[in-house]
Amino acid sequence: AKRRICLSQGRFRSTVASKQRKEVEGGKEEQQLVECTVVKAVQADLISQTKNNTDAQTRKIAIDFDNTHEAYKSKDNIELLRSLLVFKLCTFDFLVDKNKELMDLSKKVFGKRLFERLMKMTFYGQFVAGEDHNSIKPLIHKNQAFGVGSVLDYSVEEDLTQEEAEKKEMDSCVSEAEKESPGVDHREKKYKAHRQFGDRRGGVVSARTYFYADEAKCDAQMETFLNCIKASGEHTIKIFICIKWCPFCFSPFQLQFSEVLVKWRRFFNLLAAQQGKSGMDALEQKLELEQLKESLTKLGVGNKDDIENWFTGEKLGSSGTIDLLDWNSLINDRTKISNLLVIPNVENGQLEPLLRKFTVEEEKQMKRMLQRVDVLAKHAVDNGVRLMVDAEQTYFQPAISRLTLEMQRIFNREKPIIFNTYQCYLKEAYDNVSVDVELSRREGWYFGAKLVRGAYMYQERSRAEEIGYEDPINPDYEATNRMYHKCLEFVLEEIDHNRKANVMVASHNEDTVKFTLGKMNEMGLSPTEKKVYFGQLLGMCDQISFPLGQAGFPVYKYVPYGPVNEVIPYLSRRALENRGFMKGSQRERSLLWKELKRRLLNGQILYKPVY
Repeated sequence: AKRRICLSQGRFRSTVASKQRKEVEGGKEEQQLVECTVVKAVQADLISQTKNNTDAQTRKIAIDFDNTHEAYKSKDNIELLRSLLVFKLCTFDFLVDKNKELMDLSKKVFGKRLFERLMKMTFYGQFVAGEDHNSIKPLIHKNQAFGVGSVLDYSVEEDLTQEEAEKKEMDSCVSEAEKESPGVDHREKKYKAHRQFGDRRGGVVSARTYFYADEAKCDAQMETFLNCIKASGEHTIKIFICIKWCPFCFSPFQLQFSEVLVKWRRFFNLLAAQQGKSGMDALEQKLELEQLKESLTKLGVGNKDDIENWFTGEKLGSSGTIDLLDWNSLINDRTKISNLLVIPNVENGQLEPLLRKFTVEEEKQMKRMLQRVDVLAKHAVDNGVRLMVDAEQTYFQPAISRLTLEMQRIFNREKPIIFNTYQCYLKEAYDNVSVDVELSRREGWYFGAKLVRGAYMYQERSRAEEIGYEDPINPDYEATNRMYHKCLEFVLEEIDHNRKANVMVASHNEDTVKFTLGKMNEMGLSPTEKKVYFGQLLGMCDQISFPLGQAGFPVYKYVPYGPVNEVIPYLSRRALENRGFMKGSQRERSLLWKELKRRLLNGQILYKPVY
């Protein structure tokens, strides 16, 4: 039978009780990692994986992130010198602030061919693997020989001016109904396009940005990803493909469906408050069914018979309580995708359409978007490739997460194929992670997550302040660290309980990596189980990636690729990101110098990696 992704929520329905969890504190970092050459085994009493043999002992693993010989054994001396040069250049404010203009000038002065050669000797060579599938193969195989896998990231973007980006955003994100009658429908400012924030690249330094153009462009973008999946499937090693929804998704639907999901959740929180259950973690809010029915009837959301029918079938509500996952199932699968976009109006108690009308073409665009998602996931399964779905801005993200969740429910039945991304700088990150983990447990599929701190902080804060809604970002960096560790510890505990959850710790923060290793040691999670992955960007933090890989941990480099002239926007952001990274810490440069001096003193002037 053909597998098809839809937005059906019926499978949410379950009354299986959640496992009670102890309170986790994400802010405590592990500091007891022992000095070692590369990897050192330490006898320690831990909880046995069998849970029955309390006398069993396992071996703690600690990594030495100061061992430059092992960290850089995959690099020759020219590569080390290039890293030192690029990182040093990233500390000069003038060069970084004007990097785009300087690259454009260099292209005019030196000509296209010489410019591309200079870029490959410096920034492009440091952060980008190559121009196409064939040219990146040597680097993929070399890294794999030293224990480091690849997440392929096609990093080509349109080189648009700010005015062009704003026009594209406004043209693509405003529906026909809104153009005809602006302000008539029940839309919130957060989930509407605003020209002053139309250029979504503003304030973003570590994420690609795409703008919806038309259906033909979406189909062309999808074909690029399908070719990437097919080429990756030809490798004998396991590879991730990084994808974003925006290149092949109808932008208005992402905004509109995000708003619907948020409003339904907000309505649930309102009903929870009426039962004295506000301020609790999402999964702890369990509403008394009979009291809930009475509240809905009083609000006039439906007549008594309709409300009774909502909570019947597939054991929904049979336990006498309703939680957030049960509540989400009230968003039904309907023949028309636009019929999903209904919201509860608390003032008059009616379920109302978010927009007053959808054109036939908009309906087709929404259906084609879901079809593209389905085709991508199926090709990934058929080619043995895993998909890593990137996160985006908060006004798009609820819809993106929901689409990704639907993919996971279908394609993660036997093993983790689809991974969702959770941005831990968001105040709601823990609720998002815990709710999705609980759903995977109830339905029995493999949960896959990538945890990041987040890429849109400055843009999100500025937009919230300017437009007038609550700042979705944690108040400071330490709060984000605590949230990251809290989410991570929750997923690690889920792995410890049933071995069906999987997580990628995508971080350049050495303390976070040490925290993860400490928790794995405490729980007896072996790296050979390949449930906990680590991820860093190509050209950065090799002192973390390669020692982990050589110690047997699943670790991956994000491997961007694409033609030189078409990845200039990506390289521009790498310069911006590295400025803060390099100014904040001299550690990576000092380790590179240390290794270069060690080789020179040992007569390894012509050192070449052996693999």
